[in-house]
Amino acid sequence: MLKKYLIVFLVSMVPLIELRGAIPYGVAFGLPLWSTYVVAIIGNMIPVPFIYLFARKILEWGADKPVIGKFFSWCLKKGHKGGEKLKATAGRGLFVALLLFVGIPLPGTGAWTGTLAASLLDMDFKDSVLACMGGVLLAGCIMGALSVLGVSAFGAIVG
Repeated sequence: MLKKYLIVFLVSMVPLIELRGAIPYGVAFGLPLWSTYVVAIIGNMIPVPFIYLFARKILEWGADKPVIGKFFSWCLKKGHKGGEKLKATAGRGLFVALLLFVGIPLPGTGAWTGTLAASLLDMDFKDSVLACMGGVLLAGCIMGALSVLGVSAFGAIVG
Protein backbone atom coordinates (compact mmCIF):
# COMPACT_ATOMS: atom_id res chain seq x y z
CA MET A 1 0.00 0.00 0.00
CA LEU A 2 2.90 2.37 0.73
CA LYS A 3 4.09 1.81 -2.84
CA LYS A 4 0.72 3.03 -4.19
CA TYR A 5 0.88 6.16 -2.02
CA LEU A 6 4.41 6.81 -3.24
CA ILE A 7 3.20 6.53 -6.84
CA VAL A 8 0.32 8.95 -6.09
CA PHE A 9 2.84 11.36 -4.55
CA LEU A 10 5.28 11.15 -7.47
CA VAL A 11 2.61 11.29 -10.20
CA SER A 12 1.16 14.43 -8.62
CA MET A 13 4.56 16.11 -9.07
CA VAL A 14 4.73 15.41 -12.83
CA PRO A 15 3.95 18.41 -15.08
CA LEU A 16 0.68 18.21 -17.05
CA ILE A 17 -0.46 15.12 -15.09
CA GLU A 18 -0.26 16.46 -11.53
CA LEU A 19 -3.04 15.49 -9.16
CA ARG A 20 -5.44 15.26 -12.08
CA GLY A 21 -3.86 11.89 -12.77
CA ALA A 22 -2.74 10.99 -9.26
CA ILE A 23 -6.17 11.06 -7.60
CA PRO A 24 -7.86 8.83 -10.20
CA TYR A 25 -4.92 6.43 -9.92
CA GLY A 26 -5.26 6.22 -6.13
CA VAL A 27 -9.03 5.78 -6.21
CA ALA A 28 -8.87 3.19 -9.02
CA PHE A 29 -6.38 1.13 -7.04
CA GLY A 30 -8.48 1.12 -3.90
CA LEU A 31 -6.77 3.77 -1.78
CA PRO A 32 -9.08 5.81 0.48
CA LEU A 33 -10.09 9.08 -1.20
CA TRP A 34 -9.21 11.32 1.75
CA SER A 35 -5.62 10.07 2.15
CA THR A 36 -5.11 10.00 -1.63
CA TYR A 37 -6.32 13.62 -1.78
CA VAL A 38 -3.89 14.75 0.95
CA VAL A 39 -0.89 12.91 -0.53
CA ALA A 40 -1.64 14.22 -4.05
CA ILE A 41 -1.99 17.81 -2.82
CA ILE A 42 1.30 17.68 -0.94
CA GLY A 43 3.04 16.20 -3.98
CA ASN A 44 1.48 18.75 -6.32
CA MET A 45 2.44 21.72 -4.13
CA ILE A 46 6.08 20.81 -3.41
CA PRO A 47 7.35 22.00 -6.83
CA VAL A 48 5.40 25.31 -6.73
CA PRO A 49 7.92 27.50 -4.83
CA PHE A 50 10.80 26.12 -6.90
CA ILE A 51 8.93 26.78 -10.15
CA TYR A 52 8.17 30.33 -9.07
CA LEU A 53 11.72 31.10 -7.97
CA PHE A 54 13.77 29.29 -10.60
CA ALA A 55 11.80 28.15 -13.67
CA ARG A 56 11.68 31.51 -15.41
CA LYS A 57 15.43 32.03 -15.00
CA ILE A 58 16.25 28.53 -16.21
CA LEU A 59 13.90 28.76 -19.20
CA GLU A 60 15.25 32.16 -20.24
CA TRP A 61 18.82 30.86 -19.88
CA GLY A 62 18.13 27.74 -21.99
CA ALA A 63 15.91 29.27 -24.67
CA ASP A 64 18.84 29.89 -27.02
CA LYS A 65 20.73 26.64 -26.33
CA PRO A 66 21.07 24.14 -29.21
CA VAL A 67 19.49 20.96 -27.80
CA ILE A 68 17.02 22.32 -25.25
CA GLY A 69 16.20 25.67 -26.85
CA LYS A 70 13.01 24.64 -28.66
CA PHE A 71 11.47 23.02 -25.60
CA PHE A 72 12.46 25.88 -23.29
CA SER A 73 11.11 28.44 -25.76
CA TRP A 74 7.86 26.45 -25.98
CA CYS A 75 7.56 26.48 -22.18
CA LEU A 76 8.17 30.24 -22.07
CA LYS A 77 5.58 30.85 -24.80
CA LYS A 78 3.05 28.64 -23.00
CA GLY A 79 3.68 30.48 -19.74
CA HIS A 80 3.44 33.90 -21.40
CA LYS A 81 0.29 32.89 -23.25
CA GLY A 82 -1.33 31.57 -20.06
CA GLY A 83 -0.24 34.68 -18.15
CA GLU A 84 -1.55 37.09 -20.74
CA LYS A 85 -4.83 35.19 -20.97
CA LEU A 86 -5.18 35.39 -17.19
CA LYS A 87 -4.31 39.07 -17.15
CA ALA A 88 -6.76 39.91 -19.93
CA THR A 89 -9.57 37.96 -18.29
CA ALA A 90 -8.92 39.00 -14.72
CA GLY A 91 -7.84 42.59 -14.76
CA ARG A 92 -7.46 43.41 -11.07
CA GLY A 93 -8.78 40.00 -9.93
CA LEU A 94 -5.60 38.19 -10.89
CA PHE A 95 -5.48 36.16 -7.64
CA VAL A 96 -8.94 34.69 -8.23
CA ALA A 97 -8.22 34.15 -11.92
CA LEU A 98 -5.04 32.24 -11.09
CA LEU A 99 -6.89 30.17 -8.48
CA LEU A 100 -9.58 29.24 -11.02
CA PHE A 101 -7.02 28.65 -13.79
CA VAL A 102 -5.19 26.13 -11.60
CA GLY A 103 -8.41 24.73 -10.12
CA ILE A 104 -10.24 23.83 -13.31
CA PRO A 105 -8.86 20.39 -14.20
CA LEU A 106 -8.17 20.80 -17.90
CA PRO A 107 -4.95 19.85 -19.68
CA GLY A 108 -2.27 22.52 -19.25
CA THR A 109 -3.99 24.46 -16.47
CA GLY A 110 -2.37 23.01 -13.36
CA ALA A 111 -0.03 24.30 -10.70
CA TRP A 112 3.05 24.07 -12.93
CA THR A 113 1.60 26.28 -15.68
CA GLY A 114 -0.16 28.57 -13.22
CA THR A 115 2.98 29.13 -11.17
CA LEU A 116 5.06 29.75 -14.28
CA ALA A 117 2.45 32.23 -15.52
CA ALA A 118 2.45 33.98 -12.13
CA SER A 119 6.22 34.20 -12.24
CA LEU A 120 6.20 35.62 -15.77
CA LEU A 121 3.54 38.14 -14.70
CA ASP A 122 5.68 39.16 -11.70
CA MET A 123 2.91 38.32 -9.25
CA ASP A 124 3.80 38.42 -5.58
CA PHE A 125 5.31 35.13 -4.35
CA LYS A 126 2.88 34.72 -1.44
CA ASP A 127 -0.18 35.50 -3.59
CA SER A 128 1.02 33.10 -6.28
CA VAL A 129 1.53 30.22 -3.85
CA LEU A 130 -1.80 30.85 -2.09
CA ALA A 131 -3.72 31.08 -5.37
CA CYS A 132 -2.07 27.88 -6.60
CA MET A 133 -2.83 26.15 -3.31
CA GLY A 134 -6.48 27.15 -3.56
CA GLY A 135 -6.57 25.96 -7.16
CA VAL A 136 -4.94 22.64 -6.29
CA LEU A 137 -7.47 22.13 -3.47
CA LEU A 138 -10.32 22.89 -5.89
CA ALA A 139 -8.94 20.63 -8.62
CA GLY A 140 -8.45 17.89 -6.03
CA CYS A 141 -12.10 18.12 -4.96
CA ILE A 142 -13.28 17.99 -8.57
CA MET A 143 -11.01 15.08 -9.48
CA GLY A 144 -11.89 13.23 -6.28
CA ALA A 145 -15.61 13.50 -7.02
CA LEU A 146 -15.13 12.50 -10.67
CA SER A 147 -12.89 9.59 -9.69
CA VAL A 148 -15.36 8.21 -7.16
CA LEU A 149 -18.21 8.62 -9.66
CA GLY A 150 -16.15 6.96 -12.39
CA VAL A 151 -15.19 3.98 -10.23
CA SER A 152 -18.81 3.62 -9.04
CA ALA A 153 -20.16 3.83 -12.60
CA PHE A 154 -17.59 1.32 -13.86
CA GLY A 155 -18.44 -1.03 -10.99
CA ALA A 156 -22.14 -0.77 -11.80
CA ILE A 157 -21.53 -1.51 -15.48
CA VAL A 158 -19.18 -4.43 -14.89
CA GLY A 159 -20.77 -5.78 -11.91
